[in-house]
Amino acid sequence: MASQGPDELLPTLEEQERRLVFPSFGYEDAWRLGTLLVELARERRAPVAIDIRYGVQQLFHCALPGSSADNDAWIDRKRRVVERYAESSYLVGERFRVRGTAFEESSRLDPDRYAAHGGSFPLRLSRDGPVVGTVTVSGLPQAEDHRLIVEALERYLGPGSP
Repeated sequence: MASQGPDELLPTLEEQERRLVFPSFGYEDAWRLGTLLVELARERRAPVAIDIRYGVQQLFHCALPGSSADNDAWIDRKRRVVERYAESSYLVGERFRVRGTAFEESSRLDPDRYAAHGGSFPLRLSRDGPVVGTVTVSGLPQAEDHRLIVEALERYLGPGSP
């Protein structure tokens, strides 16, 4: 995914969001998805923080060795982008890049509160449904944060999602 050009990356990111949809989502889903993300991150020795929310309620949070309070601030900034645009933070940032600009320059949003960097993904209960929550990872380069979430969602949602 990281080696794709902008013309290839946008369709990939859009397809992931259409495909990676939950039939339902609740506390148990947040716990299981969160622990799966922790397992994947530990296997890679990834110094990340992980956050899962349903609406405004934080249902899961874990900070692994090597992460810091800065990662929590990045989580909040990336999550706000998903909540505002109803798309993954990576997709939003990539849309601005394809238009030849940067999110920070053109969104008119405070960069201390919003970051269109990969690592926050919308949770939906249907392909065209509203965003009901977010899963966010911070600590790796943006494409890797995003990729970690997608891998976990594909594993969690099972056959038919990859």
